This record gives sequence, structure tokens and C-alpha cells, in this order.
Amino acid sequence: MISIDTVYQRVLAIANKEQRGYITPQEYNLLANQAQMQIFESYFYTKDRREKIEANKDDAYDETYITELMSKKLNPFTTVEDLTSGHTYPTSVSGNQVFQTGKIWFNNRVCQYVTPLEAQRMLESRRHIAFGRDPFYTDNSVTQRDVIVYSPSTHGSTAVTADVQVECIVRPTPVAWAYVVVQEKALYNSNLAVDFLLHVSEEDTLVNTILELAGIIVNKAELVQVASSKNQIETQTQNQ
Repeated sequence: MISIDTVYQRVLAIANKEQRGYITPQEYNLLANQAQMQIFESYFYTKDRREKIEANKDDAYDETYITELMSKKLNPFTTVEDLTSGHTYPTSVSGNQVFQTGKIWFNNRVCQYVTPLEAQRMLESRRHIAFGRDPFYTDNSVTQRDVIVYSPSTHGSTAVTADVQVECIVRPTPVAWAYVVVQEKALYNSNLAVDFLLHVSEEDTLVNTILELAGIIVNKAELVQVASSKNQIETQTQNQ
């Protein structure tokens, strides 16, 4: 978790340097949420890229295993939920919209995804049904249903309708730098504030991204350039 106030104070300190402009609390909250979503969405692309790079890497003895770090970054947004009737994903979790889904389990066993054609072939194969195999799932052809799950070892060629769970990754909760007005000044109110759920390693990226967005609002090209340059350097370092 990252303090919404810590990031705001850093943003103000840099933005106000050399009179590059002031960012109001209202503007900051809008920019902070946009920056959070940009960073959050980048996790999926980074995780996919790193998994390919580190496919043959022994993570048991290497503290630089970035794929594991990416999983930790997504962990605050990840839950495991039941599928409705074993075939429909939840659209929200605790009021937060589901952004992406991941693994599917049946009876605590990970299901393998297969294409609809592969599923049909396996279900028509007596060998697969007779000897059983791990549960698998495919796309559901019924409108408003997402998947169809099979477990030949226990249900033969009949789709399962219960004990199916899915990994859900929800959108970040909107952050807010809350305040009260005292003598015409906005004073931080920690009781009403909502902090970032992003990993602590993202604080610099948050500051730079918000500054880059703020530079456009206050029409300060040099602020955009400075913040963008810092983010590019950080991204290049992470992708090496």
C-alpha cells in the first residue's frame, strides 16, 4: 500500500519547483486514479513478457525473479470466486468490477483450457472418458455463459455445474486525497482518504506518471519531459 498523501506531497514539491505549476486536490485525485490504472494495466503485459523471458530460469535461488514480483503486485487485486452454475464468471467482487480472469479450478484441481473442437474430440473419445483425465474447460456457446467445465474422471462427458472457482482480478479501488477546508486552505484528512493498493515499489512510477499527466494540464512541456524521461529510464531498467 502507498500513502495517497506521500505521493501528493512529492508531486507538489516537484511541480512547484521553479514555478512549474500548482495541482489542486481535485486535479490530483483525477490524475492519481488515471496513473493507478495505467500502472495496473501494465502489469498484465509485463507479466506475460517476463514469463516468456524467465521460462527456463531457476527461481528457487534467484531473488531477481521478476515474474514472482509481478504476481505479488497483482495479489491485492486478486480473489478466487465461485462460477454461477459452474459456467458464468462474476462481474464484480465486493463492489469492484472484475477486470480480468485467470485460472479455473474444479474441486481444487486446476483446469486446462482447450478449444471447443479439442473438447468435442476428447468427449467423443472412449479412451479419455474410460481412463479419466484432469478437468478441462472450453468456451461456452450459450449466450451470457462464459465457460463449460468437464471432469471425465468423475462426471464422464457431462459438464460440471458446481465446485468450480475462477481467479478474478478486480479493478483498483479509486483513490482519494481527502481534505477539509480550514481558513481557505485544504488540509489533509487521513480518516476519509483512500490510499493506493499498488505495490510499494510503484511509488516513484506513480509520482512520475502523475507529473507527466499534470504537465499537460498546467501546460508545462518541461514537466512532461522530465517525468516522461524518468519513467522511460525506469521501464528500460525493468525490461533488461
